[in-house]
Amino acid sequence: MGCPICKRLERTFEGWNTECVRARSSLYSQFTTRFAAYDNVEMERARSELQMHRAVCTIEITLSAALAARTIAPNRSILATRG
Repeated sequence: MGCPICKRLERTFEGWNTECVRARSSLYSQFTTRFAAYDNVEMERARSELQMHRAVCTIEITLSAALAARTIAPNRSILATRG
């Protein structure tokens, strides 16, 4: 269960990230720096869109809060039994 927009933006970012890694690790980047720069700009744009959406996504905020509550709650009970 998750936000379909988050999933799409994550796939887009991962695709551009993979493309940038491939371009940097090959001779491709030595001869076509303009294309490597374009790939980098697109990857950063995808990352920015994902971060902006996550900041306002109610599903993501709810899931993050639920995970944080699960992580913190066991630690509190351990501290309470020690004290």
